[in-house]
Amino acid sequence: MSKRRILSLWFPRLGAERWLRAEPHLAGQPFATVASDGNAQTLAALSVEATAAGLSRGQSLRDAHALCATLLTRPAMAHREQGFLDALHRWAGKFSPWVAAEPPDALVIDLTGCAHLFGGERQLCDQVARDCADLGLTVRLGLADTLGAAWALARFAEGGRSVARSGDAIDQEAPATRARAGKRRAISDVPAGGPVATRIAAPGAAWGALSALPISALRLPPQTVEQLTRLGLRQVGDILGQPRAGLARRFGRGLVERLDQAMGSAPEPVSPKAAPERFAVRMSFPDPIGLEDDVAEAFARMTERLCARLKNAGRGVRTLRMEIHRCDHEMIWQTVTAARAADQAHRLVPLMKLKIPGMDAGPGIDMLRLEALVTEPLHARITAGHAEAAALGARRRDRGAALEDLIGRLGARLGMEAVTRRHPADSHIPEKGSKVVPAAWTDPSRDWQPPPRPRPLMLWHPEPVHAPDTPRLPGRFRWRGRDWQATGQIGPERIAPEWWFDDPAWRSGHRDYWQVETDRGDRLWLFYAHGGTLSSGWFCHGSFA
Repeated sequence: MSKRRILSLWFPRLGAERWLRAEPHLAGQPFATVASDGNAQTLAALSVEATAAGLSRGQSLRDAHALCATLLTRPAMAHREQGFLDALHRWAGKFSPWVAAEPPDALVIDLTGCAHLFGGERQLCDQVARDCADLGLTVRLGLADTLGAAWALARFAEGGRSVARSGDAIDQEAPATRARAGKRRAISDVPAGGPVATRIAAPGAAWGALSALPISALRLPPQTVEQLTRLGLRQVGDILGQPRAGLARRFGRGLVERLDQAMGSAPEPVSPKAAPERFAVRMSFPDPIGLEDDVAEAFARMTERLCARLKNAGRGVRTLRMEIHRCDHEMIWQTVTAARAADQAHRLVPLMKLKIPGMDAGPGIDMLRLEALVTEPLHARITAGHAEAAALGARRRDRGAALEDLIGRLGARLGMEAVTRRHPADSHIPEKGSKVVPAAWTDPSRDWQPPPRPRPLMLWHPEPVHAPDTPRLPGRFRWRGRDWQATGQIGPERIAPEWWFDDPAWRSGHRDYWQVETDRGDRLWLFYAHGGTLSSGWFCHGSFA
């Protein structure tokens, strides 16, 4: 059985180089990403030019600008950097199927039995370095028998070495030297450009490869590193020959465990990220097709195959991607979004047919492809109980499916965001008693609570009513250019504004609402505003059915 070999890839400038790839005009000048640490802003990732200018990771942004006036910055985006690392994770799969990510800026590859496919370990590492150079990335590599040893070699071997110092050692230096000590250590932590530093430990040579590295290469907490350094144990070789019982008693099991993992005495597996589950089908044709009916029939058959796979996985598709690959090597695609995740072809095919006329077949279609971009878990429903109850449940389910299909068809033509429904909201303000939400991503609410008083069927922005400026309801008033006679009224109902929120529409103060029946047969909702930052008066807010 082949001996285990682990390759560690560290991208010390990942955040900065991601921005440089997106905005090439930033290259060639000091550049860094800025992270927020509470109220302070610090440098997160630096370019080669920024490091050469004397800047360091973790340095205050104000101090950095004082040292380098030409420094350009962009915000550090952890989620974007994680997505970039995921893309590098897929790229690293060309060297071995066993790849794991070490956020935020490293990958681990288990090369056991794979190096000979690239001509050997040295050739494989050279290939990794060339690929990273083509991608515009700075990388440091370490290859050893264990994950701990590879991690240490990638970060501390050949130029990355950073020997920790105790407080006593620094105090013995001259003041000027002490002022530059932190800067020297920070600069040496990240390589300043040039050829990629690579260290390969021969099989079984982890002991010798790690002996000259600093204690921090064992991935220890800073407190443990400081304690060891104060005792004069500054390199890994200083503790390799020490009794393990004494080390565990003095510094805890963590030190011994990290040491054993680096030497291979304790297991440390590489756990690769599981491949995402993909649902896609395709259909190729011996001769090009171009008729709309032929394309629709082909997509319908492909949908049945796709739904069969989704049912076996217990999932339903929410968003479909339809692709046509033409004879002129062009690809045209459309997306279809359903109102509810489904695994039934007869519910998806009508939505797909609405998109087919917008896909240009050109000189002919060689292949069709259908992929489920967004899927959701679906739970099987088992109908149990009396036959009458089961029939009622089936009818309710069918009515719900019909509504969802209608929303899907409307969304295919108008866009899913344009199809909305109302949901109850927790507010005593009449116009805030409900909110508009997308119909496709919400369920109809059954929590509608009856208001304390009847509310009008139609609400509009309050419109001024010409009437005497008194709280007493007028018998006659003028609204929308017409004279109205009140024949009946119910009220008043006082509604106060939300004192914790400054709403411009409620700056007229408290309102007294009345239900007014008029001689024209209309039932209006009038209110008298008592006045606040705006003047008082009568207004019409809605109409009852």
